[in-house]
Amino acid sequence: MAKLVKRKNDTRLTIPDLVVLSLLAERPMHGYDVNATLESRHIRDWAPVSRPQVYYSLDKLLDLGLIRVAKDDQPAAGPERRVLGTTAKGRDQLADALEAEHWAADRAYQPFLIWLALSWQARGETFKDQLERRLIVLQTRLADERKTLDDVLKEVGHRNHEAVWMLELFVEQMETEIRWLVKIIKNAAKREPARNLPAG
Repeated sequence: MAKLVKRKNDTRLTIPDLVVLSLLAERPMHGYDVNATLESRHIRDWAPVSRPQVYYSLDKLLDLGLIRVAKDDQPAAGPERRVLGTTAKGRDQLADALEAEHWAADRAYQPFLIWLALSWQARGETFKDQLERRLIVLQTRLADERKTLDDVLKEVGHRNHEAVWMLELFVEQMETEIRWLVKIIKNAAKREPARNLPAG
């Protein structure tokens, strides 16, 4: 039988681990409460934390001593039935992780920008059609984000909070891209190939 080898990155905290750890730092909760909070706060709009990932992260964080069982509903309960809270070690690890340079320096690949760079190979009206599709998607998302921002403002009670700032950034980024899309759609028919490519 093959021996299980522990991966080197088993102790490295992933984005889902950090999100779960942060939620448990607010207050102890069950695994299903973590999932409900992810849903109600629309956290999955900006962080890749699936439902199964929550339970994987809870088990991992418990094994690492970064969270603890605050209360057992049943003696042999799994993470979905136990109330779990962050330990002092967990809060320290979370704070350490948030000091990493990559948060400010990493550059995420955006599928739309990749498509835009390759779009000169698209057929017929595809360029304009995709821009119009993107515009509709963003307009819908913008309405949703504005509603979420209103909900968060009611919950938080003031504008000087990271959740408010994050949502304001989302809204302003979408408003900027929508203005840009309107301009490009208007000029799509004028698109032409590069004039000064080196001879090959």
